[in-house]
Amino acid sequence: MIRLLSLTALPLAMFGAWAAPLAAESYDCLMDPSEAIELASPVAGMLEAVTVDLGDRVTKGQEVAQLISAVEESTVEILELRANSTGVVDAQARQVDMMERRYARVVSLFERGITTQEALDQIESELISAQSLLLQAELNRDLALKELARAKISLGQRTIYSPIDGLVRERVLVGGEYVDADDHILKLVRLDPLRIEAFLPVSLYGKVGVGDHALVHPAEPLHGEYNAVVISVDPVFDAASATFVLVLELPNPDGTLPAGHRCRLELVKG
Repeated sequence: MIRLLSLTALPLAMFGAWAAPLAAESYDCLMDPSEAIELASPVAGMLEAVTVDLGDRVTKGQEVAQLISAVEESTVEILELRANSTGVVDAQARQVDMMERRYARVVSLFERGITTQEALDQIESELISAQSLLLQAELNRDLALKELARAKISLGQRTIYSPIDGLVRERVLVGGEYVDADDHILKLVRLDPLRIEAFLPVSLYGKVGVGDHALVHPAEPLHGEYNAVVISVDPVFDAASATFVLVLELPNPDGTLPAGHRCRLELVKG
């Protein structure tokens, strides 16, 4: 079983005899972003502004674009007035309270034979009507609250946020342009960690596993060696080249290593 190196970039000599390179060979690899995103909008509309540009660093949750949202903001304001108003409900509740007291008095009079059944039925009908109006007023207010919540969601969709910590690879649209369902506004890439894809001969299949480590040597003009951890072994071979793909993760917290660059991968015996 091949064991690859620890996570820190250390000279090979520090590992002693056990860290001898496997057959003194290295293998072609590519340094790619761990994520590449074509950032779109959940709704169509006219862009008011795109607040980042090519090469800018972005953080997860950062606002990067804004659609024109005057109509949506006005809708929220109107619905807030309706949802926050309790006047109709309060008035109808007082009406029900008054009708309940009147009903109680008429019942008392009816039991003493002072009033008629018709009068009792009339006041009971009025009480039922008042209670129904109160329920309708409460329902209308609940609906107003839900409509307000939906309007706020709709307004929130007019602001576009970065879903990752990363870098702006390309700005596709700018303020004043229309973004549709099939469009994207920005291309974002995540450079920490980097994704390393190496192409190994099939003779090494089964000798390298997930969790092992390897040394990555970027091609010129970059220098140095960096440790990466295996995260995936492709079980499908390429018959033409008699190779399989090994995927590794290379920590790049400072963003000093670029993506889209060639490299060599060195396996080390454990």
